[in-house]
This record gives sequence, structure tokens and C-alpha cells, in this order.
Amino acid sequence: MSNIPDDLKYTPEHEWVRVEDGSEAVRVGVTDHAQEALGDVVYVTLPEVGAPVTAGAAFGEVESTKSVSDLFAPVSGNISARNDGLNDQPDLVNSDPYGEGWIVEIEMSNPAELDGLIDAAAYGSLAD
Repeated sequence: MSNIPDDLKYTPEHEWVRVEDGSEAVRVGVTDHAQEALGDVVYVTLPEVGAPVTAGAAFGEVESTKSVSDLFAPVSGNISARNDGLNDQPDLVNSDPYGEGWIVEIEMSNPAELDGLIDAAAYGSLAD
């Protein structure tokens, strides 16, 4: 069974969202389940800081030895940070998906969109 932290929100596209306390920003990455399904990640395409994103729309790609998968924005807003460490170490997505393997941070334009995300229990039944 995949590792599914209780303190995160999830999307049906196998991404996680960490809400930073007192902030309008969220950190986004791919779940343990997703990195297992992808296989060895060899490249991550990251958006530019400041780029607008729309909930449900693709904002980048994860390329593995098996396939290329789109990354989808869980919320709308602007990219406030990106994990440039993935340029040199894309395998962090595999080794530490909830930590050093994070993808981007998004400054939310509509925090109410978080209500549309799923909790760990719901994601667990989806990921099984």
C-alpha cells in the first residue's frame, strides 16, 4: 500500500497539496502511488515562477523511463515557487515525493477550490 499522509489534500490525478498555515500558497507534488506507477523519473518540466495556472489544467510534465505524464494544477492561481532541484535530481520525485520531491508552490486565487480536493481516506480508496 502506498504512503498517504493524513495532513494533505489529494486530486484524482494523483497529486498532493499541502496547505501552508496562514498562507494563500500551497505546495504541490505527485503522490507515492503516482511515482510508483511512473517508475524512475528522469525529467520534470516546470512552469516559470509567476505563470498563471487554472485548476484542472496541465502546467508541466513528469517524464519517466516508462512514460510522460501531465501535471495538473489542483487550484487556480500563480506559480510562486518551483523546485529547481529537480533539474539536477528528478529522482527526488521517486525517493521523497512528499518532501524534497515537491514540484511547485501555487499562490491561490480562489482558496475555496481546496474544498473540491479529497482527503487521505478518499484518496486511499482511489489509489488501491
